[in-house]
Formats: sequence, structure tokens, C-alpha cells
Amino acid sequence: MDKNLLDKKTFIKTLISLALPITIQNLISSSLNMVDTVMIGSLGEVEIAAVGLANQFFFLYSLITFGINSGCAIFISQFFGKKDYKNIRRVLGLCILVGGVTGVFFTGVALLIPNFIMTFFSSDPKVIAIGAEYLSIIAFSYILTSISFAFAFASRSTGQPKIPMITSATALGCNTILNYLLIFGKFGFPELGVAGAAIATLISRIVEFTLIIGIIYKQKGILAAKFSELVDLSKEFIMNIIKTIYPVILNEFFWALGMTMYSVAYAKINTEAVASVQISNTVQNIFMVAAFGLANSCAIMIGREIGARREENAMVLGRRFIKTSFSIGLVLGLVVFLGSGFIISFFNVNSEVIKDTKVILRLFSFIIPVKMLTSLFIVGILRSGGDTKFSLILEIGSVWGIGVPLAFLGAVLLKLPVYMVVGMVYIEEIAKLIIAFPRFKSKKWIRNLVQHL
Repeated sequence: MDKNLLDKKTFIKTLISLALPITIQNLISSSLNMVDTVMIGSLGEVEIAAVGLANQFFFLYSLITFGINSGCAIFISQFFGKKDYKNIRRVLGLCILVGGVTGVFFTGVALLIPNFIMTFFSSDPKVIAIGAEYLSIIAFSYILTSISFAFAFASRSTGQPKIPMITSATALGCNTILNYLLIFGKFGFPELGVAGAAIATLISRIVEFTLIIGIIYKQKGILAAKFSELVDLSKEFIMNIIKTIYPVILNEFFWALGMTMYSVAYAKINTEAVASVQISNTVQNIFMVAAFGLANSCAIMIGREIGARREENAMVLGRRFIKTSFSIGLVLGLVVFLGSGFIISFFNVNSEVIKDTKVILRLFSFIIPVKMLTSLFIVGILRSGGDTKFSLILEIGSVWGIGVPLAFLGAVLLKLPVYMVVGMVYIEEIAKLIIAFPRFKSKKWIRNLVQHL
């Protein structure tokens, strides 16, 4: 057993070196959406609802892309622990290929039928028209985003989390400036409103893509692969990867589709309810970056240990991450509860939206520790060990067996206020945690996927 990583000082140092850049990058990505929401929020509730619902389509796409990359990252982390750099490049190539094909599909759908997509989310003609305009512009960023995602995940898994952090920070700065210029028509630029926000985000995604490719190939490191290395994909190699990552892709797809169905349920209440959920989700994403940072760091560290055939280390690391995640969740919950009123003051919305959003955020403050742990178990522990089918069953069962039915029960049949419906939906997180913890203790999730590749 490698004792170095189990030393508390070494563990903390390694955790910070991985989690801090990942958390900052996730914070930046969430802030990019926050900037859009705050700036568009000054235009009114209809605009917030339109952009929020239009972004549900991108959310669905990004979660599928996340699933592809998250699945491939399992192998990249284990190959990195095995010091097999050739196969890391092959996995990266497969990741780019599958993600690129997915990007082409979603781009085509968004460009051909934007109004139909928006009709699925809302019956408000103004929301549909504004959302369709936004969607038809932002769709051009999808393919570039999938490639950026592939290199970002691979960078993290090979110990270079600062690269995607730098590129995301640059994209945020670019998006913020362009939003200000194009939404409000400052310094001679046209006043484009929601369309301006879409153009700003598209340009920032192009900048992010260009930077991450440029930095990786300038450094000439592990990921600076030749085209021939990326496409060196035998049928046997592809099938070995696909049989592990397809449950991750399905997991993210059905989870994202479930989140989309939540939006449909909230939209059945009224446009103000959608605005409340959009604002609260944007704020929640800011606070949940700690969960994503810890979960991804956990996946990388545990994956390396399993790849290096140090399974006992994986259990020790898992227990440490559980304690860390829960503790941070308690602190964040307290911050959200005490600061909910201050946070909402940044948004220019009516009193009903303010009241509902405040209640939703306070409900969220109590569920943060649970969400931190469920994120850690599914993304950080079970997946990194290759236990992807169990994760899939757990996610689908909780979201579609509990969350979605409760959302429509509360919104459509019982006609409850939006904050009560959100509270009902949170029950699925508790159920997920109750099932995940015994699985961790059983050690059945630990699987060396690269030993014979």
C-alpha cells in the first residue's frame, strides 16, 4: 500500500491542488450563467424565463457530453495511475469523436426546430419567441463546447486542472464584457437584448475552445496527441470503453431529462414560478461548485489508486472524502440560509418571484449536505471504481421513480406553490443517499478497468 497519499498532509495538499482549480473552474462556469441571468434579469421576468428554458436544451446536451467525458475520465485516471500514456490519447480521441457527433445532432435540432423545442417547455408565446431566437444563436457553440469539454476533463484526470481553469476564467471575462456591450448597446454596439446575450456566450465559447487547444499543444504534454494517435481505435478497444461509459452517458441523459421534466412541471404553475426556479438554480449552481470540485477530485484520486492496484487506498480516500463533503455542506447550507435575502436583492423581479425564490433557497440550504454526498457517491466514488451500472440504476430510480412523479403531483394535481413542489422534489436526494452509502461500504464498486488493456 502506498502510504504517502494516506498521510493527512499529503492528502490535503493533493486534494487542494486538484479541487481548488476544478472548483474555481466550475464557479466560473456557473458565474457565466449567473452573469447572463442577472443581466437579462434587468429586462424582465419573460426574458429570464425564456433564456432559462432555452438553456434547458443546452443543459440536456451538456449533461450528455458530461456523461461521455466523465465516463472516459474513469479510464484516463486509471491509465494515468498505470502510466499508460498511449491509451490515454486513444481514450481522448474516442471522447472527441463521440462528443462531436452528439454536438452535430443537437446543433442540427436546435437550428431546425427552435420554436418546437420551446413549445415543449412553455405555452407563453412571448417566452417561446424570445427563447427560440436565443436557441438558434447559441446552438453554434455546441460542437466546440464538446471538444473543449474533452480536453478539460482529460487535463484534470492527468493532473493539470489549472488549464481548464484559466480558459474558463478568460471565457467568463469575455462573456461579461460582451454581455454588457450587446445586451444594452453600450459604446456604439447595437442593443440586442437576449440575442446579444446569446452572441456574447457564443463568442466566449469560441475563445475558450481556442485557448484550451492552444495551451495544451504549446506545452506538448501527455494530451498533445497527433491525429493518428487520437484515431488509433480498434473495435476491441472501443467496445471495452463503451461498455463501461454507456451507463454513464445514459445516467447523465436521463438525469438531465429528469431535470428538464422538473422545468416542465414548474412551467405548469406560471411564468413567475419558472423565473423563481431559474434564479434559485443559478444561485444553487454557484454553491454546488464545491460538490463538483470534491467529487471530481475524488474520482481522479481514487481512479489513480485503482489503476495502480492499490484498492485499500481507494476505500480510505472514499471515507475521507465523505467526511469532508458533509462538513463543507453544513457550512455552505448555513451561508445560503443566512444570505438568501441579500442574494435575491441582485435580481430585478417582482415581489412574488422574490418571495418564492427566498423560500426555495432556504429549503436548498437544508438539503446541501445531502446533495454534496450524493454527488460525491455517484460522480466521485462509484463511477471512479467502474461501478457505472449501479450508478445508472440509482439515478434513474430516484429521479424518475420519485422526483418527476412528485413534481407533477405537486404542480399539476395538487396545484401547490412552486417552493412546495421544489421541496417535494428534494425527497429523491435523500432516497439516493440511503441507497448509495451501503454500496460504498460493500466495496463492490471497486473495479480495475485497465489491468488487461
